[in-house]
Amino acid sequence: MFTGLITGLGEIREVEPIGGGRDARFVIATPNNAAWRGTPPALGASIACSGCCLTVVAHGADFFNVEVSAESLSRTTLGAWRRGSVVNLEASLRLGDELGGHLVSGHVDGLAKIVSRTPENGSTRWTFALPDALLPFVAPKGSIAINGVSLTVNEVQGAHFGVNIIPHTTVHTNFSTLEVGDDVNIEIDMLARYVARQMHFKHV
Repeated sequence: MFTGLITGLGEIREVEPIGGGRDARFVIATPNNAAWRGTPPALGASIACSGCCLTVVAHGADFFNVEVSAESLSRTTLGAWRRGSVVNLEASLRLGDELGGHLVSGHVDGLAKIVSRTPENGSTRWTFALPDALLPFVAPKGSIAINGVSLTVNEVQGAHFGVNIIPHTTVHTNFSTLEVGDDVNIEIDMLARYVARQMHFKHV
């Protein structure tokens, strides 16, 4: 489990095709170990990488490796990662840690596309287009994770929703590298997921 509060940034150092080129191994550089809560990850640790929960399969003083299946590459932004790509990192939540964002599982539900990015007072208003399958799960003032970042939905209009990003968040996440037209990983609020499931059975 995660909170959606990014604890550091990583950079893709290497992309290694495996499994006949269908899967991939990523080497992620972590300068100064800024991503970890106190100590670097152990082998087998779970790390949220731009919202995707991945397993550490090797690590060193300033890097760690993860392996990603073809399924995850095709359904998330990880398939577009290249050498130099900037990645949001969050170490897994430990018992006793402060839950400052919202509960995030690291299971990406789909992709949204950046529609606009507009300065608004001291922050920036970002607008995203959602796929139809995710529209019922996003509501004004609800929680959403975008590239692993816990955010509050400002408004929903049709297939579009907006959030405000303050300068601190921009600097400390890969929002500083994103452009209009880019895809982002979306994880809907866990509560919304289960409410929708219950409503489905209620009407069966």
